[in-house]
Amino acid sequence: MIKYAYYDFEFGTLKIGYTDNKIVYLKRCKQIDGKNEKSALSDAVFEQVIQYLEGKRTSFDFDYELYGTEFQKKVWESLCRIPYGETRTYKQVAEDVGSPKACRAVGLANNRNPVTIVVPCHRVIGSDGSLTGYAGGIEMKQALLEIEQKV
Repeated sequence: MIKYAYYDFEFGTLKIGYTDNKIVYLKRCKQIDGKNEKSALSDAVFEQVIQYLEGKRTSFDFDYELYGTEFQKKVWESLCRIPYGETRTYKQVAEDVGSPKACRAVGLANNRNPVTIVVPCHRVIGSDGSLTGYAGGIEMKQALLEIEQKV
C-alpha cells in the first residue's frame, strides 16, 4: 500500500509516495490532497532533497521504484545517465533509447516521471537550448539547473 507525506519546500508542497521501503512518487503538488502520513523514510528522503536544493548533495541514496510503460522506463533510465550539472536535448534522449524520432514521446515520458529531481527530467532541454515543459514548472526547472551549475 502506498502512503503519502507532504512537506513544505521552497517551490510549494512536495508530495512523497512510499511503500514499506521504497519511494514510488516524489513531485511538487499544488495542495495536500490526502492524509499526511510522514515516516522516518519520507523524512529522510525530504532531508536529502533539501540537501540537494542547498547544493550539498549531487546524488540520492534511497531506493525507489518506477512504474510505467517499457518505453517510459527506458527514458527514465536514460535520464539517470545524464551526469549532474549537464543537460541533454529531447532528441539526444530519444536517440539514447533507440527511438531517434520519438522526441515528443520522450517529452511525455518526462512529464509522467513519478520521481522528479531523483530521476532528473529537469536536465532535458529543447534542441535550441530552451527550457521547455517541466511538471514542477519552468521556474523550478531553471532553479534546479542553476543549482547544479553552481556545484
